[in-house]
Amino acid sequence: QVRLKESGGGLVQAGDSLNISCVDSGRVIKVYTTGWFRQAPGKEREFVAAINWSGDSKYYADSVKGRSICSRENDKKTVHLRMNSLEPEDTAVYYCAATGQDGSTWRGDFGSWGQGTQGPVAS
Repeated sequence: QVRLKESGGGLVQAGDSLNISCVDSGRVIKVYTTGWFRQAPGKEREFVAAINWSGDSKYYADSVKGRSICSRENDKKTVHLRMNSLEPEDTAVYYCAATGQDGSTWRGDFGSWGQGTQGPVAS
């Protein structure tokens, strides 16, 4: 079973960078694509980025493309999302999620979710 937990986030200035991470504490090693989603107050949860198991395919939403990097360390069962040039619009709760659908970016394909972490609060 995949058990995901996010960490990172906090108060930063607009233009700064931030790293958030997702650790899988499940006992079984499963191959999956990991996605990042975010939800701002009053808005629907939206796709941010995804990375397949091998790490050689990465997908980004247009809103973060070019200023975000998704990476993974499978030996540590950890996925990272680094966001640069933060904007106030990046403020949201960030969730990581897992899917067995290789390369999927559709929220409905992701069956395992973390509880979320407050992402950058860019002032």
